[in-house]
Amino acid sequence: MRIVLRIGGSVLGSPPNPSIVNKYGEVVSKLVSRGHSIAVVVGGGEISREYIESAKRLGLSSYHQDLVAIHVSRLNAGLVSMKLGGVSSVPTTVDGMVSRLNTTRVAVMGGLKPGITTDAVAALVAEAWKPDIFIKASNQVGIHTADPKTHKNAKLLPSISYSKLAEILGGRHKPGIHRIIDPVAVEHLARHKFNLIVLDGRNPINILKAVDGKRVGTRVSE
Repeated sequence: MRIVLRIGGSVLGSPPNPSIVNKYGEVVSKLVSRGHSIAVVVGGGEISREYIESAKRLGLSSYHQDLVAIHVSRLNAGLVSMKLGGVSSVPTTVDGMVSRLNTTRVAVMGGLKPGITTDAVAALVAEAWKPDIFIKASNQVGIHTADPKTHKNAKLLPSISYSKLAEILGGRHKPGIHRIIDPVAVEHLARHKFNLIVLDGRNPINILKAVDGKRVGTRVSE
C-alpha cells in the first residue's frame, strides 16, 4: 500500500519532541515491515509561525514570510528523515520526492514553495504518486462541525463528504494559516477524492489503526 502521511508541526512540537519522533519512527518501521511505502510530509509548527511574525514585523512580504516558514519545515523534515531513514537531505520538489519513493520505501519532505502550506505539499505529492490512503496526523481528534478550540459545542464528524469538507475548511491561503487542513489542500484533495483520514497524531498508534481499516478520526470520501 502507498501511504501519504502528513504530520502537523504542532504534533511534532516546536522544536520536535524526541519522544514523539521516536514513536513515529516505530510506527513507520512497522508499516515498512508490512510492505507499505510511505511519503511523509512535515510542517514547521509554532516555530515557523513565530518566524513569520518576525518577518511580518520586519515589513517583509507574504512571499518572504512563507519562504521563512519553508526553511523551518525543511529543518524539521531533515530531522525526521534522519530518524526514519538515516538520510539528512530532503527533497525540495514533488518530482524529487516521487523519485526517492521509487528507490526507497520511505521519503520525507517539508515545504515546497510560497503560497501553499505543507498540507498542500502533501496533496501535490499525492496527485503525482497516487497513494492508496492519505492520512493527516493533526493535534485534534478529527474534523469537527466548527473549530473546537473556539466553539465549545463543535461536534466530531466520524465521516463527511468532500463537498462538506470544502464547506467547512474552504477559503484562501495566508502565511501562518493554522487549520486542521488548509484551504488550498482541500481544493486539491477534493479534486482527486483520495481516501482521506484525519486523525489525532499525538498518538502515532492511530496511524496503524487507520491503515488497518479501524475506525479512528474522520474519514472523508465522496
